Amino acid sequence: MTIGEVHPTLSPSMDIQVSSNLERLLFEIHGRDGAAIAELMDRFRSEGTVSVDAGRLDLLSEHWAASRVDDAQTAATISGLYEQTGMLIDPHTAVGLAAARAARTDPSVPMVVLATAHPAKFPDAVEAATGVRPPLPEHLSDLFDRPEKFDVCPNDFETVRGAIEATLDRG
Repeated sequence: MTIGEVHPTLSPSMDIQVSSNLERLLFEIHGRDGAAIAELMDRFRSEGTVSVDAGRLDLLSEHWAASRVDDAQTAATISGLYEQTGMLIDPHTAVGLAAARAARTDPSVPMVVLATAHPAKFPDAVEAATGVRPPLPEHLSDLFDRPEKFDVCPNDFETVRGAIEATLDRG
């Protein structure tokens, strides 16, 4: 893998170079050797490239499949599912669904795709794909009219912990 230019997509959470999931995956295929992964990730950050040997790639292939989904496929998945079922999904879920469909090798095995966000979090992308602007869930319908509430804490672990505990105690 080589670090390159990031191209913004309809799925902004996927527009990253090095996800924490990559490090966890590498950890697993390297026999949970934390020291080896720390060294590998340091080299990746400094050199901008990382390689995995054929044996580890074979291990991945036993349990994983990968797909690439572009914005057109994402929008088509959102609109297609909406046309078929009336269900609106967000762009990240659409990427997962399109990738699962592409990687599926045995139609007799049920496919489960978990939604990763509410479609109202990405209203412009969903509306562009379906013509329907997803409404906020009922319990959030007045979200933008509510007063903003927050506390400012100093950058100190114990102070932040105390603030969280005090908030939880208030219910």
